[in-house]
Amino acid sequence: MTPGVPMASLSRALRVAATRPCRSPAQGLAPRPLTSGAGPTAEKSVPYQRTLKEAQGPSAVAQGPSRPLPSTANVVVIGGGSLGCQTLYHLAKLGVSGAVLLERERLTSGTTWHTAGLLWQLRPSDVEVELLAHTRRVVSHDLEEETGLHTGWIQNGGLFIASNRQRLDEYKRLMSLGKAYGVESHVLSPAETKALYPLMNVDDLYGTLYVPHDGTMDPAGTCTTLTRAAAARGAQVIENCPVTGIRVRTDDFGVRRVAAVETEHGSIQTPCVVNCAGVWADAVGRMAGVKVPLVAMHHAYVVTERIEGIQNMPNVRDHDASVYLRLQGDALSVGGYEPNPVFWEEVSDKFAFGLFDLDWDVFTQHIEGAINRVPVLERTGVKSTVCGPESFTPDHKPLMGEAPEVRGFFLGCGFNSAGMMLGGGCGQELAHWIVHGRPEKDMYGYDIRRFHHSLTDNRRWIRERSHESYAKNYSVVFPHDEPLAGRNMRRDPLHEELLARGCVFQERHGWERPGWFTPGGTAPVLHYDYYGAYGNQAHEDYAYNRLLADEYTFDFPPHHDVIKQECLACRGAAAVFDMSYFGKFYLVGLDAGKAADWLFSADVSRPPGSTVYTCMLNQRGGTESDLTVSRLAPGPEAAPLAPAFEGDGFYLAVGGAVAQHNWSHITTVLQDQRFRCQLIDSSEDLGMISIQGPASRAILQEVLDADLSNEAFPFSTHKLVRAAGHLVRAMRLSFVGELGWELHIPRASCVPVYQAVLTAGAKHGLVNAGYRAIDSLSIEKGYRHWHADLRPDDSPLEAGLAFTCKLKSTTPFLGREALERQRAAGLRRRLVCLTVDEKVPMFGLEAIWRNGQVVGHVRRADFGFTIDKTLAYGYIRDPSGRPVSPDFVKSGDYSLERMGVSYPARVHLKSPFDPDNKRVKGIY
Repeated sequence: MTPGVPMASLSRALRVAATRPCRSPAQGLAPRPLTSGAGPTAEKSVPYQRTLKEAQGPSAVAQGPSRPLPSTANVVVIGGGSLGCQTLYHLAKLGVSGAVLLERERLTSGTTWHTAGLLWQLRPSDVEVELLAHTRRVVSHDLEEETGLHTGWIQNGGLFIASNRQRLDEYKRLMSLGKAYGVESHVLSPAETKALYPLMNVDDLYGTLYVPHDGTMDPAGTCTTLTRAAAARGAQVIENCPVTGIRVRTDDFGVRRVAAVETEHGSIQTPCVVNCAGVWADAVGRMAGVKVPLVAMHHAYVVTERIEGIQNMPNVRDHDASVYLRLQGDALSVGGYEPNPVFWEEVSDKFAFGLFDLDWDVFTQHIEGAINRVPVLERTGVKSTVCGPESFTPDHKPLMGEAPEVRGFFLGCGFNSAGMMLGGGCGQELAHWIVHGRPEKDMYGYDIRRFHHSLTDNRRWIRERSHESYAKNYSVVFPHDEPLAGRNMRRDPLHEELLARGCVFQERHGWERPGWFTPGGTAPVLHYDYYGAYGNQAHEDYAYNRLLADEYTFDFPPHHDVIKQECLACRGAAAVFDMSYFGKFYLVGLDAGKAADWLFSADVSRPPGSTVYTCMLNQRGGTESDLTVSRLAPGPEAAPLAPAFEGDGFYLAVGGAVAQHNWSHITTVLQDQRFRCQLIDSSEDLGMISIQGPASRAILQEVLDADLSNEAFPFSTHKLVRAAGHLVRAMRLSFVGELGWELHIPRASCVPVYQAVLTAGAKHGLVNAGYRAIDSLSIEKGYRHWHADLRPDDSPLEAGLAFTCKLKSTTPFLGREALERQRAAGLRRRLVCLTVDEKVPMFGLEAIWRNGQVVGHVRRADFGFTIDKTLAYGYIRDPSGRPVSPDFVKSGDYSLERMGVSYPARVHLKSPFDPDNKRVKGIY
């Protein structure tokens, strides 16, 4: 408890903090001292009746482990916080015998014990809504039914505050998504909000979102009940047992694998370790040579004295004030996210049940917002302060899944202070990952393999991005927002050329890629200014930031017409797209043909010179990737556009944002199947531009030394040709539904080839275009985007991509058996296209209604400028549970619910634009 704070009112704390001198930047980034070296004193309090430390008595680490260590275990979970306990519980439920949890001190002693324990069911992610629903089910129902113990769950509801129109629009989006998942929510007027929460000031409100079945969890009660339920199924929990090392072996195929966990009290032989060590996860990762990209920060709240009339009120999130109010009996806990959080630079491995002294200079900014929202707080005393460490990640998403560096080393950490509410859902998925090789849900957004390997140990990138993610945690989630932190990490050869032509860049896992082109001059991305925090000078007159601010809307942005011009130029003449950030891999070697047959759902065993669009699947038939695979002719000497190899060879082009995921998936399959071949990454060595549109042939015929006629250069083929004298690989492909070619170019040749294309295209109306145009053009044509229309829990049959699967052949491939079972049973859901005549923007998460029932939600939406309509794609189900047939799809009366408003929609089984595919054949 901070000295001098007890019984002081929040308003007094505000005045005192205002009179203190500001800390220097060096002080602002330094760790604050602990209240005591051994942990909290008896006067410390958190908003729970007890902690596990209080329940179990004084520390006993020096006395040794709470029980003897087994010599072997099937799985060892490291860390006894929310994620560790949830993972152990779900492993036990899946029947894993011999699972062991090791905790260096006592359960919850790291960061879980002091968490606020809030659970909000609605977030702007369909996957997170599903994960939260499972957590709620576990803590409110399953555990009590299994053990007879109460976890401490309190269902007091949740209230989201909107003090501007955009915030209320965001909440309406959440409400619409909630309808697809059966989450009850209501948009309330200020008067209705006042009736629900009489102590609240509603004078500045636009409205609120009320979710009556939100609630609050108790960390001690939840973790105790989880471990008891796990122990009843044969799992072991061993406290007071710090891990000192992880033994890794290299198998005869050269693959590094987990072998054992070492402690001061002995070792446990195990093939699988789960790193649930929270703030300490980076240190545990280093024991095995695994990079864990997270940082530790102070995160704080204060607990008030008793407030008359606060009993039974819902928890409150006032995002615009960056503050939350958690009900604690007859008091409130008040916390939030500030733009200048304190970093914990030197993470101590002796820290247990510990807290920092609260830095009022940092925390004061939350007090004003809290008092404005609940004015009685101005006269309310502060009972205690709670400032503890939490781990934060570069994209504010957890780190999960198998580490790419070591097989059998799994991550379940970096939960950005949301480990309690995401713990149940993530613990279940992590258990499935370990037991079945894949999670049940789409966990790509949490998969550690989403980050490029060059970023996971780049401390500047991790620190900058984690800071921005923390500072913007309560910001409105706009569909086209971009980070300002950690930019310019990976730039392709055309970056400066495009920047000079007005390119407004997007960032995707380190890569700068073209978003769109502004006619208003250059808009470079500047170094990160920490939003003026820590003594940094905030950028002034920042063109990129101004353009980004125009995106902060749920309406069409001001540059909507600029993107329209790029799209219509592509449809009417031609556009050149820089796609250099794509992943470009070679799969070569004696077993490359066998590997390709197994990896790729389509038949790629075609003659050299062919290119095939295909998927890669997991064993459950879910789609891990869609990509193009080009067959190569073997050669004895390496060249800039092909390595030397014997046997078979393939050139793979994959989306740059998911290149690391593809690399890891392929590598894992090659290791599991022990194929004798190489996967070579040439992403940085090659650039790629794509020229698309009716005039593309005429333009490129002036640049390339090859015949581009249909007969000489058919669709889905590739050749080595010269472009303005430079050797390139030309592929006749389209991702926008037009006649076009991709040019894959050695890095040193990218600029002259690009300039030659621009010169040749000038008289044909060629324009530069970016990924915002690609998004619109591709959805208009009905082309799928991986991780939007296609995810690891979507099959190609459900997505309308059966043509990519060689099911008519007898060739085995990964996921084939699952697809055959699905085909025999009938599709329980199906991806459909919907169009809306009214000119209204949609972005995804809208509820899909059919005949008065919600049958799904929109995965991806955009405006199609050629057909002049909004298009949306989403998976629909039959509420009766029967298979979804084409007749079911066509017979319904559809509408899309956007922010609580219903818009009539028309359903399509085929793309409404060029359904006969004439344009890609050059037929106009």
